[in-house]
Formats: sequence, structure tokens, C-alpha cells
Amino acid sequence: MNDSGKLILRLALGGLILLHGVAKLSSGIEGITRMVTSAGLPDWVAYGVYVGEILAPLMVIAGWFSRIGAGIIAVNMVFAIALAHRSDIFELNNTGGWELELQGMYLFTALAVACLGPGRYSANRQ
Repeated sequence: MNDSGKLILRLALGGLILLHGVAKLSSGIEGITRMVTSAGLPDWVAYGVYVGEILAPLMVIAGWFSRIGAGIIAVNMVFAIALAHRSDIFELNNTGGWELELQGMYLFTALAVACLGPGRYSANRQ
């Protein structure tokens, strides 16, 4: 049963983050590049979004070095929160929930997958 739960967790995290990555592939990287450079980082850092939202989710979904993939997703979410959502960190939304509940869920789910590992239903159980 634990392995089934780990599979569900991996598929949910990987699938949902991958959708964000596909959207960024479709819309281009210019907005991310502006955000990164306005924070004083080099423009090539923007391409990390493709690693964190395309490659890493595929690793997590497949269970192929999923701990590493989940760690990359967690780092990606820290960057997303710091660059795009820092003004909302201590805010609540109009229904009383945390303004960053989606980003927080992705971050903490990625940390859980990194800690738990992929389980038996994975490409290499790492």
C-alpha cells in the first residue's frame, strides 16, 4: 500500500508541474528571463525553469532518480516563490487559505517525494 501511495504522489506532483512546463514551452521564456534578470541573476538562469518543470517532472513520473527530480522541483519552487510570489508569502486569499497554497503544495510534495523515494513502482527505485 505504501508503494501505491508513493506512485500516486509522484504522478500528481510530476503531472501537475509538467503542465506548467509545457505551458512555458508554448509561451516562451521571455517573461521568466525578465523576472530573473530584474532580480540581478544572469539570464541563463531562466532556462532552469525547463529543467524544473519539464525534465524533473518526467524523472519523478517515471521514478527514474525521482529523489533528485523532486529535489530539483523543490528548488524550482523556491525560486518561483522568491521571484514571482514573495509579496504573497504572508498573505491569505479571499477564502482564508494561504495565498501561495498551490506553490506551497508543490514545494512540500516535492520535499516529501525526495524524502520518501519513489517506491516499488519506479524505473530504478532511486
